[in-house]
Amino acid sequence: MMEEILRNLAMTALTLEQIASQLDSPNSRDRLIALASLRPYSSEEAVPLIKKVLDDDTLQVRSMAVFALGIKQTEECYPILVKLLETDEDYGIRADAAGALGYLEDERAFHPLCRAFYEDTEWLVRFSAAVALGNLKDLRAQTVLLEALKSAEVVVQQAAIAALGEIGAVEAVEAILAFASHEDWLIRQRLAEALGNLPCDQSRSALTFMVRDEHPQVSQAAQLSLQKLDLPN
Repeated sequence: MMEEILRNLAMTALTLEQIASQLDSPNSRDRLIALASLRPYSSEEAVPLIKKVLDDDTLQVRSMAVFALGIKQTEECYPILVKLLETDEDYGIRADAAGALGYLEDERAFHPLCRAFYEDTEWLVRFSAAVALGNLKDLRAQTVLLEALKSAEVVVQQAAIAALGEIGAVEAVEAILAFASHEDWLIRQRLAEALGNLPCDQSRSALTFMVRDEHPQVSQAAQLSLQKLDLPN
């Protein structure tokens, strides 16, 4: 459905008045197209219209609206997203809100995201919180992300490794090197990519080993990270 929406969007540009009207359409496809049509408009113009469908009956519309609040940023977006993260009954929406908070790159989101990781019982929310903490580039997230490495969900481990690289947590290198021989090649790829952001002798040694990985994407990621570490500051 999303590909069809984007094709329709490319064919017809809607005015704000048309978008507002279409957001009231009983057809969810129309509402999705209307949300996508807000792309060229300013945050100040878009957010009041996005808010119209935050409680939409169709989950896909709600999800797209929540995501849009992370892209079209105004002062209203942060409190709305935190409330959704903390109180919405649908775990998918809570996960969307966590992800959108990461896009905001607002340091105030650190504590709500940490609480979400520790307190939410759904792995998808915990995954989104870990990714968002990486987007914040806040070194305080190291403790939470090290805890995320212990998750039973491989995708949460992947997110934690990537986020530790994003925040530059050099002290965490020893902990993430435990995944250097993990059976999941995506884990190894995330590790290789993260090490490129964590300059130390351990990172270089591990990457030198990982360039010989049997999976080409892991090997390539390791090579690129070694080149990155060798670039002058």
